[in-house]
Amino acid sequence: MHQKVKFFLQTLKFSIARFGKCTQKQPHNHLIDCCPWINVRKCHSFKSLQNKCKKLISERNITSRRFSYANLLNTEQENTKSLLINYTDSMERFKKKIEAFYDKYLLTLDSLEIRFGDFIYYEEDGCILRLKLGDGINNCEVLLRLEELSLYNAFVERIRISPGEEYMAASIKTSDSEESTCVIVKLGKYPKVEDFIPNVFSFEWAQNGILLYTCQKNLRCCDVFRTSFGNKKHTERIYTEQDPRFFVDLHCTRDKSFLTINSNSKTTSEVWLVDCHQPWNPPVLVQKRNPGVMYHIEHRNSELYILTNYGEPAEYKLMKTSVNSLTMKNWRLIYALKRKTKLIDMVMFKDHCVMFLKYCNQLYLNTISLNDHSVQSLKLPAWACACQLDPQPQDSGSDACSFQLSSPVHPPRHFLYMLGKGSLYEQAEQEEPVVTDCHMARLEAKSKDGTLVPVTIFYKRNSEILQKKPLLIHVYGAYGIDLNMNFKAENQMLIEDGWILAYCHVRGGGELGLNWHAGGCLNNKLNGLADLEACIKFLHNLGFSKPASTALTTYSAGGILAGALCNTNPRLIRAVALQAPFLDILTTMLDMQLPLTREELEEWGDPSSDDKYMDYIKSYCPYQNIRPQTYPSIIITAYENDQRVPLKGILKYTQRLRKVIMDQRHNRDHGRKIILDVQTGGSHAAAFWEDSIIEVAKHLAFLYKELGLGDTGPLN
Repeated sequence: MHQKVKFFLQTLKFSIARFGKCTQKQPHNHLIDCCPWINVRKCHSFKSLQNKCKKLISERNITSRRFSYANLLNTEQENTKSLLINYTDSMERFKKKIEAFYDKYLLTLDSLEIRFGDFIYYEEDGCILRLKLGDGINNCEVLLRLEELSLYNAFVERIRISPGEEYMAASIKTSDSEESTCVIVKLGKYPKVEDFIPNVFSFEWAQNGILLYTCQKNLRCCDVFRTSFGNKKHTERIYTEQDPRFFVDLHCTRDKSFLTINSNSKTTSEVWLVDCHQPWNPPVLVQKRNPGVMYHIEHRNSELYILTNYGEPAEYKLMKTSVNSLTMKNWRLIYALKRKTKLIDMVMFKDHCVMFLKYCNQLYLNTISLNDHSVQSLKLPAWACACQLDPQPQDSGSDACSFQLSSPVHPPRHFLYMLGKGSLYEQAEQEEPVVTDCHMARLEAKSKDGTLVPVTIFYKRNSEILQKKPLLIHVYGAYGIDLNMNFKAENQMLIEDGWILAYCHVRGGGELGLNWHAGGCLNNKLNGLADLEACIKFLHNLGFSKPASTALTTYSAGGILAGALCNTNPRLIRAVALQAPFLDILTTMLDMQLPLTREELEEWGDPSSDDKYMDYIKSYCPYQNIRPQTYPSIIITAYENDQRVPLKGILKYTQRLRKVIMDQRHNRDHGRKIILDVQTGGSHAAAFWEDSIIEVAKHLAFLYKELGLGDTGPLN
């Protein structure tokens, strides 16, 4: 269940607006769902077209936004074009340098690959192919060519194979929309496309020819459909969610006995079961929703295993009950996480449950025996900051757990954990050795209220006079999501160029468990801002750089903290790089017509019905608090078709900030720059790896120039 559980643990964020799930630069995790053996990797760009399904696709495409700010948008685009001319040469050099670093780690760049039965199904160069285990690559079979589907700038998002391998379902997404089309392929000697289903988010096979799926509209899924293929094609709706705060998705248990219909808000969940052996029976409710209680279901040996925050302490627990006694009063405790522990991932095996945990900012692997409930705990290598399960075989009876460990500067390395022996092995054939010239330190900064805030820093070994080195601060702090600590090759380039990288794990994120998130949302949001200020001051006081050489970067909802810091303490930083930032939160949360505002009320509060939240949000909203002072230089990348962060708010913010800066004579003398780079099309991030590299190069060229650094460095 590992990818679905990961999203569940991150505060059920399938429904989240503006939280940046598509903005993390690893292109593997745009909208991954729950299949335990799936591994989503690099998304490719395609040019080939036919008219076979053009009408179908055109019906699902998002209509481009039409703002009253059209003239302002045109003005901004012209202004940006003139400003970016000064960065053209630097951008090209950075692009080449970043590509050179990524070339060292070809296996960490992405393709789509799953194993099912005796075959591996994978995506390559705009095709879905199938290869029998043990056969040479020349014997692969082409199942689907994207060039035949008339999809512009499209990529394969996920693949599902029916239990008898008679059908394949694949979702295909375009670069300018968050909605996908599901393509159904009848397998056999001559595979052929049998059907298209528009606007699909999640989908799972219950049996051969029986598919369940959810449809997405305005970033919300509320309906579940069941359809059969073959001689008697039939489709019917089997579930509808009425509450606009809840988002519906599907999951298949690891033993493939049940499909679960999961209806999740930010704080509450409800699960319905569909028996894969009797998929035409109505769904069965496990436990009706209770405010504040979240749970997720797995199955083994006629028992349900429930991952939930029900009961004390208010962290996640593993419980179980019989499939004949579903309600909460029958749940029995197996294992509870201790306080300040983050459950990163979980996977079920025949006799064990493996949990990946983070405690004191260090990764652990805990193995729970499902027979006697004993627990084995293993501390993972100290350099590891992020983990990802490898694609798992179809057989859940395996006694080996395969996963990857990485950090912002360490490329993924493969490990194998043998459940019976309790032994961890590093798998051979590593592409590159673990970085040895980079030092990592885990520190704690004391916030204004005395809370200790974790900070992870990276810098080049034997660096002299660290106070003169440039410092790049990373922050997020929302929705209970951990700050992205996955590998990015550009980070290695920055370390070689002498940068210090700092990751501030402020409240509102999830690094220290559920209470850490609760301590930075709703009427506690200002705690995250206090944490960020404390972290930066703490690093400066320790001798890591200085304000004039400090830059800040974030994405999506992290823009609230970044924008608030620019208002409250702008002299702590010299430059800021933002991607699809949420900057006008008050206006957005007052507009119930926007796709996801109602779902966001449990994170930010409701300013339209509660004056306390109105005043509180207004007190930290970046747009509302712009005032005459010396601001850092700021570059913002935004997307024209972004449904999560309205472009209108970013345009308003940029206009007001630039006006304030230009009205202050002394600010003009400081030469502060405000650049808004609006990408045409796009949804909430660059959809393709190639585009994301260009955006990274653009941001780096800006930061180097604003911090007075040269951009020359080794290209190889």
